Amino acid sequence: MYERAMQCLKHCQGLSQIFLIRTQRSRISKSSVPSLSVFDGHISSRWRSSGDYGGRKHSSNRFPRFRFPLAGLVAGTGAVLFYKFHVDKVQWAATPAQLPVTPTSSLPIYSLEEVTKHRSLESGVWVTYKGDVYDITDFVTKHPGGDKILLAAGGALEPFWALYAVHKQDHVLEILSEYKIGALNPESVKKQEINDPSDPYAAEPTRHPALQINNLKPFNAEPPPSMLSDSYITPSAIFFKRNHLPVPKVDPESYRLEIEGLPGGVASLTLKELKSCFPKHTITATLQCAGNRRSEMNKVKQVKGLNWGIAAISNATWSGARLRDVLHYYGFGPEVASGAQHVQFEGLDKDVTGTPYGASIPLNKAMSDEGDVLLAYEMNGEDLPLDHGFPVRVVVPGVVGARNVKWLGKIVVSSEESKSHWQQNDYKGFSPGTDWDTVDFKSAPAIQELPIQSAITHPAEGTSVNLSDEEVTVKGYAWSGGGREVVRVDISIDGGNTWHVAKLRTSDDGVPPAVGRAWAWKLWEINIPLPQKPQELEIVCKAVDNSYNTQPDTVAPIWNLRGVLSNAWHRVKIKVSDDLSD
Repeated sequence: MYERAMQCLKHCQGLSQIFLIRTQRSRISKSSVPSLSVFDGHISSRWRSSGDYGGRKHSSNRFPRFRFPLAGLVAGTGAVLFYKFHVDKVQWAATPAQLPVTPTSSLPIYSLEEVTKHRSLESGVWVTYKGDVYDITDFVTKHPGGDKILLAAGGALEPFWALYAVHKQDHVLEILSEYKIGALNPESVKKQEINDPSDPYAAEPTRHPALQINNLKPFNAEPPPSMLSDSYITPSAIFFKRNHLPVPKVDPESYRLEIEGLPGGVASLTLKELKSCFPKHTITATLQCAGNRRSEMNKVKQVKGLNWGIAAISNATWSGARLRDVLHYYGFGPEVASGAQHVQFEGLDKDVTGTPYGASIPLNKAMSDEGDVLLAYEMNGEDLPLDHGFPVRVVVPGVVGARNVKWLGKIVVSSEESKSHWQQNDYKGFSPGTDWDTVDFKSAPAIQELPIQSAITHPAEGTSVNLSDEEVTVKGYAWSGGGREVVRVDISIDGGNTWHVAKLRTSDDGVPPAVGRAWAWKLWEINIPLPQKPQELEIVCKAVDNSYNTQPDTVAPIWNLRGVLSNAWHRVKIKVSDDLSD
């Protein structure tokens, strides 16, 4: 049975995920919406802070074809281990499974520190699950998800399997039990982080270990690039995180959203009122950090900012009340908007001086029926996670992530842009000739819509393919700001001398976006024949939107001192070999 299962394992197919969002429809009832209250003076905030190991030896060249980095997820295409073999038994609504009982008295006891030393094929791949230790080095090359299983190396399986519950099947756990080598000591099992109450970052939420951290305090991280093309909708746990300040603790029961600049004064909305009194709308929208792909600008000349790779971008479904519905209810319309040009947002996240994060968008974007600006309280069908703005955030589709203010505390309709540092003295583009001695932030407009973008998520830089494979599979994402639809992605494997057109994936349901409202990215994929001799390939991608905007071919002409708006052709170099042991 075990041998037959191993044969089936090689033919397992990937498991697609479908996220079903239920959209609640309700009518606006003025009798159920709180009335305006006029206050004298400034509105104060009213919210609370809520080798040889385990008796087994492994040669460094045991798996010479594995040259992948520690990246990916213990899932993806490997989520259905042995699915074909158990096709008559496995159901989507899986019943809880348990590992076979294995006596541990004769097995070694390890600490977490010992486990974390085994994170590669050279040192061995160890993982933990429910207090036990497993050496899965021999299993890595048999895993249908390929190198993605390596991301859990040296750590726990639970966070990864939580994304793909089908792993918790009896047949999967039986496989895992074959690789048990010991157990964690009691100290490691009970080990917890000790929080410093004086540290404003002490109570930060737990993050998924797959994330690649660019900065710990404030927390900024991106998923491994290969994970982005696994799913059209990015799971919330691995959606890139961009925080500027500590994550605030907000009590949803006492939460109030203040709205200023209205004809009658100041409005105050509770979370319950926002959810129950205005129609719920759901959109699918991609958010991208202005600094996405900054690392490529750093290779030209050092810039100031987090060294983002290509994964400071993600796609999700967002649900909430439309901003225009809320403003219209309180009497704000074209006839009273003569002096207003901007809508400012303030978050509940604050620095040590009490200054909140803030940003603003043009009024016409906020009030447009086709602008789809949301006061969102759900992400991927669930309450917003803490890192993504619980309980309410602004989602401004087609606009740079910096304007999508999280933990929203105040809205101000104004004749002026936000005075926030992040609106006035950051997130602006400049000439390559501008340096920190000559820069004048007042001379450049704040970034709103982002330019056309695309990147290669697979294969990874420096990996190898064999001539016997006959072709190489290339995957990636493409997106354009302002609701402009990506209509084509061109791929080259010879540095741009010849080109191929990739197949685009519009959405999970296949429905094309409305004109001018293409808020979500497109994933793309193509199989390209390999050349007939060993060599190094330079894979290049470039996207085109429906306004025929395309990406520049090199980074240098768009370099800027803040490293924003990096959207040159993305390039990845891989090797083609005819040596089967390579």
